[in-house]
Amino acid sequence: MHNIVIASILGLVEGLTEFLPVSSTGHLILVGQFLHFTSDSAATFDIAIQLGAILAVVVVYRPVFYRFLSFNVVKDTQARRIVIAILPALVLGFLTHSFIKHHLFSSFTVALALLIGGICMLVIEKCIKKPATTLSLDNMTYRQAFFIGICQCVSLWPGMSRSGATLIGGLLGRLDYKTSAEFSFIIAVPVMIAATGYDLIKSYSLLNSTDGVMISTGFLVSFGVALLAILSFIKVLQKWKLAPFAWYRIAIGAGLLWLLH
Repeated sequence: MHNIVIASILGLVEGLTEFLPVSSTGHLILVGQFLHFTSDSAATFDIAIQLGAILAVVVVYRPVFYRFLSFNVVKDTQARRIVIAILPALVLGFLTHSFIKHHLFSSFTVALALLIGGICMLVIEKCIKKPATTLSLDNMTYRQAFFIGICQCVSLWPGMSRSGATLIGGLLGRLDYKTSAEFSFIIAVPVMIAATGYDLIKSYSLLNSTDGVMISTGFLVSFGVALLAILSFIKVLQKWKLAPFAWYRIAIGAGLLWLLH
């Protein structure tokens, strides 16, 4: 029962934070350490339950993903944009997977990333003066998609936030907040499926039946919570922009660094 409670708590954290620019991986690492969930399979569990949140995106934006099941996917402009946006993170993630998992999954590195990322969000959002010119996914250019993909690479550092990196990339590329958020949701799906699948293959020997139960529980909880988070986040983002999330990151990051000092 203890393991189920831990898995449920972490699933809740994942579902709430996956699509907020506060870093779900960073929060999972911090909460996991607080709960003393630091076994060899903990990092794999953190990555695996993200698939629950990703499934929520597929459900909400299923018309977009239906296109990938068609035989004309190569000719589909939207599908090409998604492929262009995910390639940089997939390539860099593959090349740096071992380094990231062994050196960046710690409270200190996550706290530092939260602090730096929060400051960058405030500065960049304040510096964006030009109004958005792209107000829907259908109007995005390939250059904008690739630029967002490059920005997404920053999120390979746990604590930086994939959502935050892609949102900033979209805003710098002159997308509006709603379009940036929606594209961030969509490109998370193939990236996280690839990252999770790769990690599970490499870590399969470390898992046992107890880990399977925990992963299933965390998956289901994160799926349900993420559905609600996706439907509400865009409204919050359009109203409050990134500042509240940035200040939250700065407060948490600075507080943790002080505690760890």
